[in-house]
Amino acid sequence: MPEWLTAASNDAPGTPAEIAIRLIVAVVLGGFVAAIYRQTHGRNRADSHTLTTTLVLLTVLIAMVSMVIGNSVARAFSLVGALAIVRFRTIVEDTRDTAFVIFAVIVGMAVGSGLLLLPALGIPIVGAAALLLSRLQEPPMEAGERCTVVVRLALGREAQASLGEPVARLLRASRLVATATAKQGAAMDLTYVGALRDGVSAAQVAAEINRVEGVQSVDVRVGSALRD
Repeated sequence: MPEWLTAASNDAPGTPAEIAIRLIVAVVLGGFVAAIYRQTHGRNRADSHTLTTTLVLLTVLIAMVSMVIGNSVARAFSLVGALAIVRFRTIVEDTRDTAFVIFAVIVGMAVGSGLLLLPALGIPIVGAAALLLSRLQEPPMEAGERCTVVVRLALGREAQASLGEPVARLLRASRLVATATAKQGAAMDLTYVGALRDGVSAAQVAAEINRVEGVQSVDVRVGSALRD
């Protein structure tokens, strides 16, 4: 086995070179995790670049944490206490994103602990599974410009009955991806994603949906052009 790989496989790196090797490996493997995310479903989202960057950085940071902890139980409990003060308020709209965050954490822990065989085997297997499931579960997005529409609907209105027809008429492959209460429970925020139909603009989407009875506001966000 090459000397640099032997050094990277030890449980506790003792030299700056060994630490640097593990961090570089973490960056590379984190890039693979991010690439799998983009290839399977992240490429269809306008904000996907944010999560792909996070996945790479998270892999490196977890690798660093694993090296800091090493075999010390005291360090592990100290880090748990220190990180307990951190609060994350970002809402994960797609539950699959959580799986990729956990994926990055596991890869980072494995690299930091020197268990390089685990991510070497796990990344291709998880990537193949994610690619297969993405093809089975999601219909291909039709040609068009990516569009996210957030509609605030008065409470008491049924979403499908009120918005199903106009959303389907304005967007291709549209689907409801998130719901949330608003105005202290007096309204619902409904988030749809899809692709603009030919000849339909974002302004037209906002104007037509805003005419629906019970709609209080419409927020239309257009992303990059998609071709699946």
